[in-house]
Amino acid sequence: MTAAPAPEVFAALADPTRWRVLTLLAERGDGTATTLAGELPVSRPAVIKHLAVLDRAGLVEARRRGREVRYTVRPERLDAAARDLADLAAAWDARLAAIKRMAEEG
Repeated sequence: MTAAPAPEVFAALADPTRWRVLTLLAERGDGTATTLAGELPVSRPAVIKHLAVLDRAGLVEARRRGREVRYTVRPERLDAAARDLADLAAAWDARLAAIKRMAEEG
């Protein structure tokens, strides 16, 4: 897996339910599909599917503890996404500043 976020990271974050799952995990430190489903308006099987998408995107990690599968957030993927967005914003700021300079000189 590469360090830079792939499109699936942003696609996973775009879904409101997955965003809520990620938020709940970040607030609690970890959780199971059952505990998460208790706080969401979706079924446990739906939560499992959302967790699978987050896992494929590298945003959560699953660890088996006995019969339970506990999920935790992988903050490095979120950090990489934030850096990519900051780089993109900086590039656009530079372009807009260049356009402004040209407009003021012309």
